[in-house]
Amino acid sequence: HELEARAAEILNIQASGLMRRMQAARSTAMVIGLSGGLDSTLAFLVAWDALQQLGMDAKQLHAITMPGPGTSSGTYSNAQGLAAAVHAHLEEIPINAAVEQHLADLKHTGDFDVVFENAQARERTQILFNYANKVGGIVVGTGDLSELALGWCTFNADHMANYNVNASVPKTLIAYLVRWYAQHRAGVHPNLSTVLQRVLETPISPELIPPEDGEISQLTESLVGPYELHDYFLYHYLRHGSRPTKIFALARRSFNGAHSDAEIAHWLKQFFQRFISQQFKRSTLPPGPKVGSVSLSPRGDWRMPDEASAQALLDEIDQIQTT
Repeated sequence: HELEARAAEILNIQASGLMRRMQAARSTAMVIGLSGGLDSTLAFLVAWDALQQLGMDAKQLHAITMPGPGTSSGTYSNAQGLAAAVHAHLEEIPINAAVEQHLADLKHTGDFDVVFENAQARERTQILFNYANKVGGIVVGTGDLSELALGWCTFNADHMANYNVNASVPKTLIAYLVRWYAQHRAGVHPNLSTVLQRVLETPISPELIPPEDGEISQLTESLVGPYELHDYFLYHYLRHGSRPTKIFALARRSFNGAHSDAEIAHWLKQFFQRFISQQFKRSTLPPGPKVGSVSLSPRGDWRMPDEASAQALLDEIDQIQTT
């Protein structure tokens, strides 16, 4: 019962913040990049809730799907299904030609490198902001707290929005909220619950590398580590100020049987390397609601120089592994 009440409260906080931003901007529409993945799905649901509370038509929610080189058929279908289920306005703007031209202008070698990936992310963000200007709307951000902690977003791309409703919500909680929405709010829209279940079953991926045999080839947790660990590390570091030694001692008990000591130490080191080095992305975050007791907003809870060093923390973790 308590979890259900908290889920409803979190969604209300997100929608209320977005409503206030809409009113302050005197905006008549919301624009969201709908990938069909977990984060954009929750942001889409929050935007839809906000529109209903404002007494605005669902068509004023402009869901933009922008298939590119890494888009899989599954997420593309999810995006279409979400928009259709609530009768939002769906606009499809492929980015293949634009990205190809941009890479050619840069004389790119053709490798699937960071240039190839970031060109897609930045092209999508350009489309969203220019489309929002066209319809008198604001761009609703989708990136979550876990991604901001790890810097798992492209600077001046999916890192940017007019208002980011997920900025204080960790990845593991986003999955719970989408599941809760499917069970408690989607009943009057028969197809919505089915689509949300498909989203929950979709692997977490930025989809910036071409799929293999139609399936997603780029799995986020294989690259940056399990979100259940990173969210755990983030909670104890951000909420309690715990040192790596204490976090490791707690994690090995909490995840006993699920993750080995070596795995926990490995991903703990990865967490601190990324958390400290990626501060520059958090220094320029768009506004968003604070959900819970902590956030990484530079205007609120978390202030840190972009040039901070993680060496002392990493050295402490190395000692953990050798003792």
